[in-house]
Amino acid sequence: MADVILDTPIAAAPVKPSAAFRNLARNPGIMFGGAVIAIVVLMGLLAPWLGTIDPTAISPIARNKIPGAEFFQRTDTGERIKMIALFGTDGLGRDIYSRVVYGARVSLLVGVSVALISVACGLLIGVLAGFFRIFDAIIMRIMDGLMAIPAILLAIAMVSLFRSSVLTVIIAITVPQIPGVVRLVRSIVLSVREEPYVEAAVTLGTSTPKLLWRHVLPNTFAPIIVQGTFICASAILIEAILSFLGIGVPPEVPTWGNIMAEGRQVFSLFPHNIIYPGVFLAMTILAVNVLGDGLRDTLDPKMAKRV
Repeated sequence: MADVILDTPIAAAPVKPSAAFRNLARNPGIMFGGAVIAIVVLMGLLAPWLGTIDPTAISPIARNKIPGAEFFQRTDTGERIKMIALFGTDGLGRDIYSRVVYGARVSLLVGVSVALISVACGLLIGVLAGFFRIFDAIIMRIMDGLMAIPAILLAIAMVSLFRSSVLTVIIAITVPQIPGVVRLVRSIVLSVREEPYVEAAVTLGTSTPKLLWRHVLPNTFAPIIVQGTFICASAILIEAILSFLGIGVPPEVPTWGNIMAEGRQVFSLFPHNIIYPGVFLAMTILAVNVLGDGLRDTLDPKMAKRV
């Protein structure tokens, strides 16, 4: 009889999954954020077909064209074709529209990768710190040391030490995000560890892996999902800042930060160099944050009662 009670997942789950997922479609934040993110994801996946011109192609005769301007470009065969710069061109004659479309790939890659890696590492380390007292003091002092350094400064320092690449940027942004996840998971595990059903499972001799899998980890899923969305938005913004400062992704790779960095010197004359990538960057970060707020309202039992 005791085994049946302990194997029931309802006791460990903070909110019923069926009720939570039924409320997802009712939350306007989730719908808006999900729709915008879906559009950006499709834009990145379909970049080779949506982009009208090679984003790295330099054309001296098409320098600093205003949005909607027409110009001619020669193909590899010498043929002159008429092109339209939807978002204008930069100082090297590169099409900003194509660069913005391709830039969505890098931003999404960095944001999603940082969120997944930091959540996975933070979940593992947080469970160790919260459930096994022997590791708690050592792990948390290391995390406190990392959190004492501003995330952007730590990322700048790490990027400066290694060769500039997308992988380096992902690692540099991931490291400062892990302590926050560790502290979140640790606090949840410390609370769950004292629950009666967990103490009963320990008394009955339940193995530690089974105890963690059945009773501890399910309580971390909802907060971790919400935290992951905020980490994704933060990673996209930090990547743009690093690229804007010239120490992020290499300049030849089209990213929203690189596009704005290259157009800042001529912003007063050609503001389209910064406006278009800035709008896409702001809308993407806003959508991810709104999605995170909606998930928090739906998955958090206390917030769900207010909705």
